[in-house]
Amino acid sequence: MAERVSIIVTVLNEGASLARLLDSLAAQTRLPDEFVVVDGGSWDNTVDVLESFTARAPFPVRVLVRAGANISQGRNLAIAEANGEIIAITDAGVRLDPDWLEKLVAPYDSLPAPDVVSGFFVPEHRNLFEQVLGATTLPRLDEISEDSFYPSSRSVAVRRSAWEAVGGYPEWLDYCEDLLFDFALRDAGFRFKLAPQACVHFRPRATLRAFLKQYYRYARGDGKADFWRYRHLLRYGTYLVALPLAAAAAAWHPVGWLALLGVLMLLAWMPVRRLWPELSTMRPWQRPWALIMAVGLRVAGDVAKMVGYPVGVVWRLRHGPRGSWPRRQW
Repeated sequence: MAERVSIIVTVLNEGASLARLLDSLAAQTRLPDEFVVVDGGSWDNTVDVLESFTARAPFPVRVLVRAGANISQGRNLAIAEANGEIIAITDAGVRLDPDWLEKLVAPYDSLPAPDVVSGFFVPEHRNLFEQVLGATTLPRLDEISEDSFYPSSRSVAVRRSAWEAVGGYPEWLDYCEDLLFDFALRDAGFRFKLAPQACVHFRPRATLRAFLKQYYRYARGDGKADFWRYRHLLRYGTYLVALPLAAAAAAWHPVGWLALLGVLMLLAWMPVRRLWPELSTMRPWQRPWALIMAVGLRVAGDVAKMVGYPVGVVWRLRHGPRGSWPRRQW
Protein backbone atom coordinates (compact mmCIF):
# COMPACT_ATOMS: atom_id res chain seq x y z
CA MET A 1 0.00 0.00 0.00
CA ALA A 2 1.46 3.36 -1.05
CA GLU A 3 -0.74 5.44 1.28
CA ARG A 4 0.58 6.26 4.72
CA VAL A 5 -1.22 4.64 7.65
CA SER A 6 -1.47 6.26 11.08
CA ILE A 7 -2.81 4.56 14.21
CA ILE A 8 -4.46 6.89 16.73
CA VAL A 9 -5.60 6.26 20.30
CA THR A 10 -6.94 8.38 23.16
CA VAL A 11 -6.07 7.51 26.76
CA LEU A 12 -6.92 8.56 30.28
CA ASN A 13 -5.42 6.84 33.33
CA GLU A 14 -4.59 3.69 31.40
CA GLY A 15 -1.14 3.10 32.88
CA ALA A 16 -2.08 -0.31 34.27
CA SER A 17 -3.60 -1.58 31.02
CA LEU A 18 -1.54 0.03 28.27
CA ALA A 19 1.10 -2.71 28.07
CA ARG A 20 -1.28 -5.10 26.27
CA LEU A 21 -1.98 -2.59 23.54
CA LEU A 22 1.58 -1.31 23.14
CA ASP A 23 3.16 -4.78 23.05
CA SER A 24 0.64 -5.92 20.44
CA LEU A 25 1.25 -2.77 18.39
CA ALA A 26 4.99 -3.40 18.30
CA ALA A 27 4.37 -6.99 17.16
CA GLN A 28 2.21 -6.12 14.14
CA THR A 29 3.00 -7.89 10.87
CA ARG A 30 2.31 -4.59 9.10
CA LEU A 31 3.73 -1.71 11.14
CA PRO A 32 2.07 1.71 11.00
CA ASP A 33 3.88 4.71 9.59
CA GLU A 34 3.24 6.46 12.90
CA PHE A 35 1.36 6.17 16.18
CA VAL A 36 -0.34 9.26 17.62
CA VAL A 37 -1.70 9.24 21.18
CA VAL A 38 -3.71 11.94 22.92
CA ASP A 39 -3.77 11.81 26.72
CA GLY A 40 -6.76 13.54 28.30
CA GLY A 41 -4.86 14.62 31.41
CA SER A 42 -4.03 11.37 33.20
CA TRP A 43 -2.94 11.60 36.84
CA ASP A 44 -1.42 8.11 36.92
CA ASN A 45 1.70 6.89 35.08
CA THR A 46 0.07 6.74 31.63
CA VAL A 47 2.32 9.36 30.03
CA ASP A 48 5.44 7.74 31.54
CA VAL A 49 4.44 4.39 30.05
CA LEU A 50 3.88 6.02 26.65
CA GLU A 51 7.20 7.87 26.73
CA SER A 52 8.99 4.65 27.65
CA PHE A 53 7.35 2.94 24.68
CA THR A 54 8.41 5.78 22.39
CA ALA A 55 12.07 4.87 22.98
CA ARG A 56 11.61 1.24 21.90
CA ALA A 57 8.79 1.41 19.36
CA PRO A 58 9.65 0.25 15.82
CA PHE A 59 7.77 3.25 14.38
CA PRO A 60 7.47 6.98 15.19
CA VAL A 61 5.33 7.78 18.24
CA ARG A 62 3.89 11.14 19.21
CA VAL A 63 2.27 11.74 22.59
CA LEU A 64 0.04 14.80 22.97
CA VAL A 65 -1.37 15.83 26.35
CA ARG A 66 -4.63 17.79 26.34
CA ALA A 67 -6.03 17.91 29.87
CA GLY A 68 -9.82 17.77 29.94
CA ALA A 69 -10.25 16.56 26.36
CA ASN A 70 -13.07 14.05 25.99
CA ILE A 71 -12.69 11.01 23.75
CA SER A 72 -14.13 12.74 20.66
CA GLN A 73 -11.91 15.77 21.12
CA GLY A 74 -8.92 13.50 21.65
CA ARG A 75 -9.60 11.47 18.52
CA ASN A 76 -10.14 14.56 16.39
CA LEU A 77 -6.92 16.09 17.66
CA ALA A 78 -4.97 12.88 17.05
CA ILE A 79 -6.32 12.57 13.49
CA ALA A 80 -5.64 16.24 12.77
CA GLU A 81 -2.04 15.81 13.94
CA ALA A 82 -1.50 12.51 12.09
CA ASN A 83 0.18 12.45 8.69
CA GLY A 84 -1.53 9.36 7.26
CA GLU A 85 -4.29 9.31 4.66
CA ILE A 86 -5.58 6.10 6.25
CA ILE A 87 -6.37 6.45 9.96
CA ALA A 88 -6.62 3.22 11.98
CA ILE A 89 -8.38 3.68 15.31
CA THR A 90 -8.39 1.49 18.40
CA ASP A 91 -8.72 1.84 22.18
CA ALA A 92 -6.43 1.62 25.17
CA GLY A 93 -6.66 -1.62 27.13
CA VAL A 94 -7.20 -3.89 24.12
CA ARG A 95 -4.90 -6.50 22.62
CA LEU A 96 -4.52 -6.52 18.85
CA ASP A 97 -4.09 -9.69 16.81
CA PRO A 98 -0.61 -9.68 15.24
CA ASP A 99 -2.08 -9.15 11.77
CA TRP A 100 -4.75 -6.68 12.88
CA LEU A 101 -3.42 -3.68 10.96
CA GLU A 102 -2.49 -5.78 7.93
CA LYS A 103 -6.04 -7.16 7.68
CA LEU A 104 -7.62 -3.79 8.48
CA VAL A 105 -5.93 -1.88 5.66
CA ALA A 106 -5.88 -4.69 3.07
CA PRO A 107 -9.31 -3.74 1.61
CA TYR A 108 -7.92 -0.35 0.57
CA ASP A 109 -5.95 -2.15 -2.15
CA SER A 110 -9.15 -3.49 -3.71
CA LEU A 111 -11.35 -1.86 -6.34
CA PRO A 112 -13.55 -0.07 -5.66
CA ALA A 113 -11.61 0.89 -2.54
CA PRO A 114 -13.70 1.50 0.59
CA ASP A 115 -13.67 4.67 2.66
CA VAL A 116 -14.27 2.91 5.97
CA VAL A 117 -13.09 -0.57 6.99
CA SER A 118 -14.81 -2.18 9.96
CA GLY A 119 -12.70 -4.53 12.02
CA PHE A 120 -14.13 -6.77 14.71
CA PHE A 121 -13.72 -7.30 18.45
CA VAL A 122 -14.14 -10.25 20.80
CA PRO A 123 -14.20 -10.49 24.59
CA GLU A 124 -11.21 -11.92 26.42
CA HIS A 125 -12.67 -13.12 29.71
CA ARG A 126 -10.88 -14.14 32.89
CA ASN A 127 -13.73 -15.62 34.91
CA LEU A 128 -17.31 -16.88 34.59
CA PHE A 129 -18.88 -13.46 35.15
CA GLU A 130 -16.87 -11.89 32.33
CA GLN A 131 -17.55 -14.85 30.04
CA VAL A 132 -21.31 -14.57 30.55
CA LEU A 133 -21.25 -10.79 30.23
CA GLY A 134 -19.27 -10.88 27.00
CA ALA A 135 -21.40 -13.61 25.47
CA THR A 136 -24.74 -11.99 26.27
CA THR A 137 -24.02 -8.33 25.51
CA LEU A 138 -21.84 -8.45 22.39
CA PRO A 139 -22.85 -9.46 18.86
CA ARG A 140 -21.38 -12.58 17.30
CA LEU A 141 -19.88 -12.42 13.85
CA ASP A 142 -22.70 -14.54 12.40
CA GLU A 143 -25.24 -11.99 13.68
CA ILE A 144 -23.95 -8.99 11.77
CA SER A 145 -24.36 -7.81 8.20
CA GLU A 146 -21.83 -5.71 6.32
CA ASP A 147 -24.59 -3.45 5.05
CA SER A 148 -25.89 -2.57 8.50
CA PHE A 149 -22.90 -3.03 10.83
CA TYR A 150 -21.72 0.11 12.61
CA PRO A 151 -18.07 -0.35 13.57
CA SER A 152 -16.78 0.28 17.05
CA SER A 153 -13.79 2.58 17.30
CA ARG A 154 -12.02 -0.29 19.02
CA SER A 155 -11.28 -1.55 15.51
CA VAL A 156 -11.89 0.66 12.49
CA ALA A 157 -10.00 2.47 9.71
CA VAL A 158 -11.22 5.56 7.89
CA ARG A 159 -9.87 7.79 5.16
CA ARG A 160 -8.85 11.21 6.38
CA SER A 161 -10.94 12.76 3.62
CA ALA A 162 -14.07 10.98 4.92
CA TRP A 163 -13.35 12.10 8.48
CA GLU A 164 -12.98 15.68 7.27
CA ALA A 165 -16.13 15.54 5.15
CA VAL A 166 -18.39 14.69 8.12
CA GLY A 167 -16.69 17.04 10.56
CA GLY A 168 -14.97 14.37 12.63
CA TYR A 169 -16.23 12.86 15.85
CA PRO A 170 -18.99 14.86 17.62
CA GLU A 171 -17.17 16.68 20.41
CA TRP A 172 -20.40 17.53 22.25
CA LEU A 173 -21.12 13.82 22.86
CA ASP A 174 -19.27 11.88 25.55
CA TYR A 175 -20.66 8.37 24.89
CA CYS A 176 -21.94 6.73 21.68
CA GLU A 177 -19.74 9.20 19.80
CA ASP A 178 -18.40 6.52 17.48
CA LEU A 179 -21.94 5.48 16.59
CA LEU A 180 -22.89 9.02 15.58
CA PHE A 181 -19.66 9.21 13.55
CA ASP A 182 -20.64 5.97 11.78
CA PHE A 183 -24.13 7.30 11.04
CA ALA A 184 -22.66 10.46 9.54
CA LEU A 185 -20.30 8.48 7.31
CA ARG A 186 -23.07 6.15 6.05
CA ASP A 187 -25.50 9.02 5.48
CA ALA A 188 -22.82 10.84 3.48
CA GLY A 189 -22.56 7.85 1.14
CA PHE A 190 -19.08 6.64 2.04
CA ARG A 191 -18.28 3.02 1.21
CA PHE A 192 -17.95 0.57 4.11
CA LYS A 193 -16.15 -2.78 4.05
CA LEU A 194 -16.19 -5.43 6.78
CA ALA A 195 -12.84 -7.03 7.67
CA PRO A 196 -13.69 -9.44 10.51
CA GLN A 197 -10.16 -10.89 10.51
CA ALA A 198 -8.91 -7.53 11.82
CA CYS A 199 -9.68 -8.50 15.37
CA VAL A 200 -9.01 -6.92 18.74
CA HIS A 201 -9.46 -8.56 22.13
CA PHE A 202 -10.75 -6.69 25.16
CA ARG A 203 -11.75 -7.56 28.68
CA PRO A 204 -15.45 -7.09 29.55
CA ARG A 205 -16.33 -5.13 32.66
CA ALA A 206 -15.05 -7.04 35.69
CA THR A 207 -17.85 -6.20 38.14
CA LEU A 208 -21.60 -5.72 38.10
CA ARG A 209 -21.17 -2.12 39.23
CA ALA A 210 -18.83 -1.34 36.32
CA PHE A 211 -21.26 -2.97 33.88
CA LEU A 212 -24.23 -0.98 35.19
CA LYS A 213 -22.22 2.25 34.99
CA GLN A 214 -21.26 1.42 31.40
CA TYR A 215 -24.86 0.77 30.33
CA TYR A 216 -26.13 3.85 32.17
CA ARG A 217 -23.62 5.95 30.22
CA TYR A 218 -24.48 4.26 26.92
CA ALA A 219 -28.18 5.01 27.43
CA ARG A 220 -27.42 8.55 28.55
CA GLY A 221 -25.50 8.97 25.29
CA ASP A 222 -28.52 7.62 23.39
CA GLY A 223 -30.68 10.24 25.06
CA LYS A 224 -28.26 13.05 24.27
CA ALA A 225 -28.01 12.07 20.60
CA ASP A 226 -31.67 10.99 20.23
CA PHE A 227 -30.71 7.42 19.29
CA TRP A 228 -33.03 4.41 19.37
CA ARG A 229 -35.99 6.36 20.75
CA TYR A 230 -38.48 3.60 20.04
CA ARG A 231 -36.26 0.84 21.38
CA HIS A 232 -36.08 2.68 24.68
CA LEU A 233 -39.83 3.28 24.67
CA LEU A 234 -40.35 -0.43 24.03
CA ARG A 235 -38.13 -1.24 27.02
CA TYR A 236 -40.15 1.05 29.29
CA GLY A 237 -43.35 -0.48 27.98
CA THR A 238 -42.11 -4.01 28.68
CA TYR A 239 -41.00 -3.39 32.27
CA LEU A 240 -43.43 -0.72 33.38
CA VAL A 241 -46.59 -1.85 31.58
CA ALA A 242 -46.49 -5.38 30.17
CA LEU A 243 -44.71 -7.05 33.10
CA PRO A 244 -46.89 -5.48 35.87
CA LEU A 245 -50.07 -6.23 33.90
CA ALA A 246 -48.99 -9.83 33.33
CA ALA A 247 -48.15 -10.23 37.03
CA ALA A 248 -51.51 -8.78 38.00
CA ALA A 249 -53.27 -11.12 35.57
CA ALA A 250 -51.40 -14.09 37.05
CA ALA A 251 -52.52 -13.11 40.53
CA TRP A 252 -56.11 -12.68 39.32
CA HIS A 253 -56.61 -15.79 37.21
CA PRO A 254 -54.63 -18.99 36.46
CA VAL A 255 -54.66 -18.23 32.73
CA GLY A 256 -52.78 -15.03 33.52
CA TRP A 257 -49.71 -17.13 34.26
CA LEU A 258 -49.41 -17.75 30.53
CA ALA A 259 -49.09 -14.02 29.90
CA LEU A 260 -46.52 -13.66 32.68
CA LEU A 261 -44.56 -16.63 31.37
CA GLY A 262 -44.61 -15.14 27.88
CA VAL A 263 -43.15 -11.83 29.06
CA LEU A 264 -40.46 -13.58 31.10
CA MET A 265 -39.53 -15.80 28.17
CA LEU A 266 -39.28 -12.72 25.96
CA LEU A 267 -36.82 -11.16 28.40
CA ALA A 268 -34.77 -14.35 28.69
CA TRP A 269 -34.69 -15.29 25.02
CA MET A 270 -31.87 -13.10 23.73
CA PRO A 271 -29.32 -13.59 26.55
CA VAL A 272 -29.94 -17.34 26.66
CA ARG A 273 -29.66 -17.65 22.87
CA ARG A 274 -26.35 -15.80 22.84
CA LEU A 275 -24.96 -17.70 25.81
CA TRP A 276 -25.98 -21.14 24.55
CA PRO A 277 -22.90 -21.79 22.35
CA GLU A 278 -20.67 -20.88 25.30
CA LEU A 279 -22.20 -23.46 27.64
CA SER A 280 -20.16 -26.28 26.12
CA THR A 281 -16.95 -24.54 27.25
CA MET A 282 -18.11 -24.42 30.88
CA ARG A 283 -18.00 -27.01 33.61
CA PRO A 284 -21.35 -28.73 34.22
CA TRP A 285 -21.91 -27.06 37.58
CA GLN A 286 -21.29 -23.63 36.04
CA ARG A 287 -23.96 -23.91 33.35
CA PRO A 288 -27.12 -23.33 35.41
CA TRP A 289 -25.46 -20.43 37.22
CA ALA A 290 -24.41 -18.98 33.87
CA LEU A 291 -27.98 -19.14 32.54
CA ILE A 292 -29.35 -17.43 35.64
CA MET A 293 -26.59 -14.83 35.47
CA ALA A 294 -27.29 -14.14 31.79
CA VAL A 295 -30.94 -13.32 32.44
CA GLY A 296 -30.05 -11.30 35.54
CA LEU A 297 -27.53 -9.24 33.59
CA ARG A 298 -30.12 -8.60 30.89
CA VAL A 299 -32.58 -7.22 33.44
CA ALA A 300 -29.94 -5.24 35.33
CA GLY A 301 -28.62 -3.74 32.10
CA ASP A 302 -32.13 -2.78 31.02
CA VAL A 303 -32.74 -1.03 34.34
CA ALA A 304 -29.46 0.87 33.99
CA LYS A 305 -30.53 1.97 30.51
CA MET A 306 -33.94 3.08 31.73
CA VAL A 307 -32.25 5.25 34.35
CA GLY A 308 -29.65 6.70 31.98
CA TYR A 309 -31.81 7.46 28.95
CA PRO A 310 -34.03 10.20 30.46
CA VAL A 311 -30.93 11.87 31.93
CA GLY A 312 -29.58 12.17 28.40
CA VAL A 313 -32.91 13.40 27.03
CA VAL A 314 -33.04 16.18 29.64
CA TRP A 315 -29.47 17.18 28.76
CA ARG A 316 -30.36 17.30 25.05
CA LEU A 317 -33.40 19.49 25.67
CA ARG A 318 -31.37 21.89 27.81
CA HIS A 319 -27.92 21.86 26.23
CA GLY A 320 -28.09 19.90 22.99
CA PRO A 321 -26.56 21.41 19.85
CA ARG A 322 -28.89 23.27 17.55
CA GLY A 323 -29.48 21.97 14.04
CA SER A 324 -29.71 18.41 12.83
CA TRP A 325 -27.40 15.43 13.06
CA PRO A 326 -27.77 11.79 12.01
CA ARG A 327 -30.33 9.97 14.14
CA ARG A 328 -31.67 6.42 14.29
CA GLN A 329 -35.04 5.91 15.97
CA TRP A 330 -35.15 2.11 15.94
